[in-house]
Amino acid sequence: MSMQVEPVAGAVVTEVEEQVTAAEQPLVVDKALVARLVGDAQRQGLSVDGEGGLLAQLTKLVVESVLEGELTDHLGYDKHERGGSTDGNSRNGTRSKTVLSKAGPVQIDVPRDRAGTFEPVVVAKRQRRLGSIEDIVLSLSARGMTHGDISAHLADVYGSDVSKTTISTITDKVLDGMTEWQNRPLDPVYPVVFIDCIHVKVRDGQVANRPIYIALAVTVDGNRDILGLWAGEGGEGAKYWQQVLTEIKNRGVEDVLMVVCDGLKHLPDAVNTVWPATIVQTCIVHLMRNSFRYSARQDWDAISRGLKPVYQAATVDEAEERFLEFQEAWGAKYPAIVRLWSNSWAEFVPFLQFDREIRRIVCTTNAIESVNARIRKAVKARGHFPNEQAALKCVYLAVMALDPTGKGRARWTQRWKQALNAFDIAFDGRLTSRRP
Repeated sequence: MSMQVEPVAGAVVTEVEEQVTAAEQPLVVDKALVARLVGDAQRQGLSVDGEGGLLAQLTKLVVESVLEGELTDHLGYDKHERGGSTDGNSRNGTRSKTVLSKAGPVQIDVPRDRAGTFEPVVVAKRQRRLGSIEDIVLSLSARGMTHGDISAHLADVYGSDVSKTTISTITDKVLDGMTEWQNRPLDPVYPVVFIDCIHVKVRDGQVANRPIYIALAVTVDGNRDILGLWAGEGGEGAKYWQQVLTEIKNRGVEDVLMVVCDGLKHLPDAVNTVWPATIVQTCIVHLMRNSFRYSARQDWDAISRGLKPVYQAATVDEAEERFLEFQEAWGAKYPAIVRLWSNSWAEFVPFLQFDREIRRIVCTTNAIESVNARIRKAVKARGHFPNEQAALKCVYLAVMALDPTGKGRARWTQRWKQALNAFDIAFDGRLTSRRP
C-alpha cells in the first residue's frame, strides 16, 4: 500500500521508513566480530568445532546469558542491583552441568536463587541435552538408523557419548503425540482409502511376525492422510480389518466411496459391513506383483503385456475377452496366475465402469506402497523389536518423516484434482454432500 505525503513531512517519513525497514530485517551477528573470533581461535590453535572448541564456547556464553536473563526476570531485578529484592529471594551462585549440543559437550554454569523457585526454560532442570540434539536423534531414528548407529554417529560427528538407553528415552517422547494422532477426529467422507499391511518381527517370548495395519486416505481436497496404525496378532486377517474400519468410522468417517486393497479373502464383506455402499477394488499393482510371483523372471515382460489389455479394457465384456486370450496363451504354463485373477475377478472389475481419470488413479497409483517402502526401510534396519509399542513407535516416526519439504504433498494434490471431479460425478454427489 502506497501513501502520498507532503514534501515538508519528508524527513519524518524517511525516518519512519528506516525504522520499519530496520524492524523487518532480522538481527545478525557482526561479521567482522565473527571473523576476528575465528582468527583468534586459529592463532591460538583452537578448533572451531568439537569439545572445548569455538562453537562450544560461544554456545556456553549464549546459554549462560539467556539463563541469567531468565533469573533476572524471575527475581525482578538485575544482577548486582542494590535493594533489588522485595521478597527476600536473591541470587545464590551457580551450579555446573554438562549438556550435549550440536557443538559437542558444553559445560555451563546455571544460576540459582535462594528460595529454589527458579525454573530455567532454555535448559530445564535435569535436562542434559539441548533441543537440537533431540531433533537429530528423532530424525535419524525416523530414517531407519538403529539406536546403536545413532549413538555411534553422535560420537563420530559431535564427539558426544550418548547411550542407547538415552536415545530410547528421547524417542519415547513421541508416544504421547502418537496416541493423540491415532485418536484424532477424521473427515466425514473420503473418496478413496488404501488399506494394506506390513509385517514386523516382535520379540515377545520368542521372535514372531506381527502385522502392522495401515490405512491411507485421499481427502476431498486431494491431500494424503494416513488415518492410523494398528498392531495385530498373527497374520493379516479380514476380521481384524473390520475392527480397524469400525474404529475409523467411530472417529467420524461416515462414508468412503472406494476401498482399494490387496485382495484378502473376506475383506470385501468386512468393508461392506462398516460402509454398505462402499465399492471394494482389488489393487492392480498387487495383482500384477502376485502374478509375477508365480512366473519365471524371463516371462515377466510377456505376462505384463498379456495382462495390460485386461485392466485397460473399455468394458467388462472386453476385459473378459482379453482375459480368455491371456488364459489360452499362458494358462497351461502358469495356471496359478489364471486362478489368481479368476478368484479376484469380482473385486477387479468395479473400476472398469468408471471413466479414465478414476481408472488411471486406482490402477497406477501405488500410493500406499511408497509409504510401505519407507516403513520397511526403517523396520529392516532394526531387525526385530522388543515389544509391540517399540514397533509402532518406529513405524510412526517413519510415517511422520515422509515429506519434510512438502513438495510430495503438492505433487500428490495436483495429480488427484481431475480424479476427484470424476469421483463426485460418478458417485452422484456423495463426495460433496458430506464435505467438511
